[in-house]
Amino acid sequence: MFLKFIELKLLSREYIRVINSLTEQAEKEGSFPKLTTKDVEAKLPSAVLNQAIRDAKSVFKKTKKEKKRPILRKPTYYINNQNYSIGHASIAFPIIVDNKVKKTIFPALLTERDQQFLQNATCGLMRIVEKSGKWFAQVSLEIPTETTTGEQVIGIDLGLKVPAVAVTSEGKTRFFGNGRENKYMKRKFRSERKGLGKKKKLRAIRKLDHKEQRWMKDKDHKVSRQIVNFAIKNQVSVIHLEKLTNIRKTTRTSRKNEKNVHTWSFYRLAQFIEYKAKMAGIKVEYVNPAYTSQKCPSCSTLNKAIDRKYSCPCGFHTHRDKVGAMNIIHAPVIGGHSQSA
Repeated sequence: MFLKFIELKLLSREYIRVINSLTEQAEKEGSFPKLTTKDVEAKLPSAVLNQAIRDAKSVFKKTKKEKKRPILRKPTYYINNQNYSIGHASIAFPIIVDNKVKKTIFPALLTERDQQFLQNATCGLMRIVEKSGKWFAQVSLEIPTETTTGEQVIGIDLGLKVPAVAVTSEGKTRFFGNGRENKYMKRKFRSERKGLGKKKKLRAIRKLDHKEQRWMKDKDHKVSRQIVNFAIKNQVSVIHLEKLTNIRKTTRTSRKNEKNVHTWSFYRLAQFIEYKAKMAGIKVEYVNPAYTSQKCPSCSTLNKAIDRKYSCPCGFHTHRDKVGAMNIIHAPVIGGHSQSA
């Protein structure tokens, strides 16, 4: 069993070598050549080599756009859905053993949630990677969903001090995430990087960057899951999210929040909400965010909030971010129709 994993490690390195070699050749020639597996010398199963050629062509297309050839370094191994199979506690795919291509069975730990997804999904490309001495199989899935019926709409306002505020069309409100904790952790990572920078420990800085990204990603996953669960509980059929194009250029923020707004991934959180909502059969629509934090939901007058409090001369007052979420419910949908008031 141990020898199979050693062979898999060598094959994953070979996979990356082939891609880098082909993209370098294409860069010299100015175009990607027409290739088959017979034209490429590589110690890879033909089905996997075919995928490597396709990946190299895709990387070269990006090279032409960005005018710089990326050199891939992290070993990986891709298998298309016709050449692997997933069992109850195993995965089988082709590797080379004793110079012969053999579909080899590897033990795998599949959770009940994994099994549930696989029962109803169409499997796509599978990616094999090694992380911290453990091997992972990442499979793309196409999952059919049934759209939730009903008229409930939820508006979600994303921010720094409050990561997300959700308001349903019936007025039910919930705040998600901990903005203070987020800012504290980012300050902590920033301070540690500064100290490592003075000591010129570049490798340690890179490791710390990866640790920060994993922490932020985990927070986004948890907040997005809580939002979708809130939507399911309230029988929501449509989620409205702000189209946050150029948010870093347009957001007005204090000096102490300036670094946070330039490093926090609003887009990633929105993407996590979207894909989790779609899996639950909830439609996601993006709306124009103009004036959503200033417009009074009661009389439509524009007012500026003072700190986190919003007050209007008409008598309406509430939390500033709640105002944004309430207005997002009825804001114009980009490329579609807005919800009626």
